[in-house]
Amino acid sequence: MSRSRPKLIFNQLIAAPPAQVFRAFTNASAMCEWLCDMATLEPQPGGRIYIKWPGSYYAAGEFLQVEPERLVTFTWQGRAEPKPTQVTVNIRPAQKGTRLRLVHRSLGRTAAWDQIAAEYEKGWLSSLENLAHVLEHGPDLRVVRRPMLGVNVSDFNAEIASRLGIPLAQGIRLDSVVEGLGAHAAGLQKDDVIVGMDGAPITDYASLAGVVARHQAGDAVELVFYRRTAKKTTHMVFSPRPVPEVPPTPALLAAEFEQRCTATRHRLDQFLAEVSEAEADFKPAPGEWSIKEVLAHLVQGERVWQHLLSDMIGGHESHYDDWAGNLQIWIEATVAAYPTLPDLVGELKRLRVETRALLERLPEAFTARKSTYWRLATQVLQLPYHDDIHLEQMQAALEAARAA
Repeated sequence: MSRSRPKLIFNQLIAAPPAQVFRAFTNASAMCEWLCDMATLEPQPGGRIYIKWPGSYYAAGEFLQVEPERLVTFTWQGRAEPKPTQVTVNIRPAQKGTRLRLVHRSLGRTAAWDQIAAEYEKGWLSSLENLAHVLEHGPDLRVVRRPMLGVNVSDFNAEIASRLGIPLAQGIRLDSVVEGLGAHAAGLQKDDVIVGMDGAPITDYASLAGVVARHQAGDAVELVFYRRTAKKTTHMVFSPRPVPEVPPTPALLAAEFEQRCTATRHRLDQFLAEVSEAEADFKPAPGEWSIKEVLAHLVQGERVWQHLLSDMIGGHESHYDDWAGNLQIWIEATVAAYPTLPDLVGELKRLRVETRALLERLPEAFTARKSTYWRLATQVLQLPYHDDIHLEQMQAALEAARAA
């Protein structure tokens, strides 16, 4: 790597075929697995490129050259940068995979470019290291090294803020806190709303992700949050992120998914065995879900995951700046379509069978893309855990129904 401006040069040996390296620069889903958080690409001369990271930075440009498995060139202009620069990626077969040479040229020579060049150098060094790792092994180093708060989040809007007595309508509301991790140790609870972290305002999930991305496990940050009307400040230490063991084949992945689903399904069946239809219709408070509405949410969640999995397999995913929250009229529509407990539970179980069947049929060409397979596996194995979180919510709704 040469640091002399007006260009930066990077070389990376990657133990993966040239076709996979080429795809990492020309497929939006693949690019998000090692470089950015969101991308839209049109990989042909004159086609657009737009890539975004947590926080406010993004870069945009157009493709100038695209030669399959050999060469990719595109312009690059980041937010607030003085002028476009140019990135050229040369891809060559090597004895143990692929030799990649990336040149970022047309940098300015003024003092204003010193910090920009330093950020480019830092970014490409870490990103190319990550590219080699995801293609060779699967896990995304940004995920593996990213610290954990240990929280699950839920909707937050003006109506919920009013119900909780919180004077702000922007922030991150906690649905639950994972015992033993940083947020739990800091004393956070369900329905607390985080509005500040490490000196930065937290208004939505994107702003939270941007702050977390700047830290490592063991870092301590100041948290500002509301507990109903009281504004509180505390310190929290980020927890390390456990790296899950991913089953090496689709058959083993499907079997582990089924095993986890069986355990959560048993707990759900035990709980619902003593719930009447009237109790399942009871809403604990305005704006809170009944048991049936929680089950409708789980049904919708399974459908969304199936669409996401199919998009990942096809290699053309939709990416969003933020989570839009749950749509209440859709929850109500699902309950209208499946009005009884047996209807809702039966649909959820059928969808789980379909998800397992989808996993069993993952094509060999897909599993060969280690990074995408790892991402899919780690996400799908969390689905049963999602049920357990909402089982606690249903138990609270049942207690409220019987108290009423």
